Amino acid sequence: MYNKKIDAMDEEILQNLNRRLDNALDRGRKVVKDEQLSERLDELKDQAESTIRKHPLKSVAIGLLAGYIVGKIFSSEE
Repeated sequence: MYNKKIDAMDEEILQNLNRRLDNALDRGRKVVKDEQLSERLDELKDQAESTIRKHPLKSVAIGLLAGYIVGKIFSSEE
């Protein structure tokens, strides 16, 4: 009976380790995908910088308007 309990505990430990290993592998796969995402974000950042440099006044106006709208949305005054 004692050996059955130990075997059950060993099996539970192995299952736990397998779950942890699977989770670690999934996180590793996400990191690889995140590198691709990082590259795309860098491209978007470069495009945004280029647009801001071409149209600085419009960019400032849009930024101010966006800030005003976000401020109104999050303000608690009614």
